[in-house]
Amino acid sequence: MSAIFVTATGTDIGKTFVTAGLIRFFRERSERVEALKPVVSGFDPACPEGSDPDVLLEALGRPAGTSEIGKISPWRYRAALSPDLAAAREGRVPEFSAVVDFTRRAIAANTGILLIEGVGGIMAPLDERHTVIDWMVALRQRLLLVTGSYLGTISHTLTALDVLAHHKLAIAAIVVSESAGSGVPLDDTVDSIARFSGGIGVIGLPRLPAGKTQHPAFAEVADRIRA
Repeated sequence: MSAIFVTATGTDIGKTFVTAGLIRFFRERSERVEALKPVVSGFDPACPEGSDPDVLLEALGRPAGTSEIGKISPWRYRAALSPDLAAAREGRVPEFSAVVDFTRRAIAANTGILLIEGVGGIMAPLDERHTVIDWMVALRQRLLLVTGSYLGTISHTLTALDVLAHHKLAIAAIVVSESAGSGVPLDDTVDSIARFSGGIGVIGLPRLPAGKTQHPAFAEVADRIRA
């Protein structure tokens, strides 16, 4: 059994893209894999196509639909805001202990590789008192930290690493998902982060052409997850 919590330095960095790519990689090799996205904001129930849960279900080879989405994403909110604000607008803020318990049960029942995709960045608020990092601390699973290649990402990534180290959270790997329109070469960003990563593997994942879902980088990330 192996569970990995996929988190990021911020929102819209590439968590879902990386998670879906890993799902496909493992499935193509007949390895058991499941995925969760317990909390999601910016979800339109009238048009779930293309949402984060829908992307994960497609990668898993499972049919889309409200019942299937509910199994992997029980807490869904319309507004594309931090979870606490999006939930407050609907008057149904997620109970932190319920989110933790839901995830723990999935980890306990897992017989293969379980990818748990977080929401927003490592410090995105879940309610008035808890952030994503509190969720990760409660679970104590290894992390996959996804960051971008935009200007400023090195500082953001190293800040995240410092915070995660302070909480004694283990990181399986750092994935630099190439940002759209980035003027910074991906390899340069990877090399710069690696100099300060304390030995944590840093893997560059370039933007892929439309329709292409696999890249050799996923194999390297998978090896880190299995280790």
